[in-house]
Amino acid sequence: MLKNLDPLLNADVLHALRSMGHGDELVICDANFPGDSVARESVLGNLLRLDGVSAPRAIRAVLSVMPLDTFIEHPASRMEVVGEPQTIPAVQREAQTEVNAAEGREVPFASIERFAFYERARKAYCVIATGEERGYGCFVFTKGVLLAPDAPR
Repeated sequence: MLKNLDPLLNADVLHALRSMGHGDELVICDANFPGDSVARESVLGNLLRLDGVSAPRAIRAVLSVMPLDTFIEHPASRMEVVGEPQTIPAVQREAQTEVNAAEGREVPFASIERFAFYERARKAYCVIATGEERGYGCFVFTKGVLLAPDAPR
């Protein structure tokens, strides 16, 4: 065990998060997402797993150590419901709460059409599969920076 570190963050996930740079993207996906095949095309090239947890809980763990990008308009995105792009399912509302809490500010999700989401996920740094059984528990996050206190903003 490590102090002050969410116990969900296994060694593989921590290594990926630490290896990512500013602007790299990470996907957190539900159990229905074709995570393995999509992850093979990602930068990391293999699927990471946080089995047995919901997507919002996985987001809480990841964002406990990874800052979101503050230099872009939408550092967090969600997969749109097919045929209902304005619908926000419960899993996405719960995820929004986790994102806002982690960042200490409102960070509204951008929406991405399903097949466009797949394409973007293939270009991500890594894909993390969860045990989320609800549909549309799929999200993209862009890593930000942690600046020294005396660095220009």
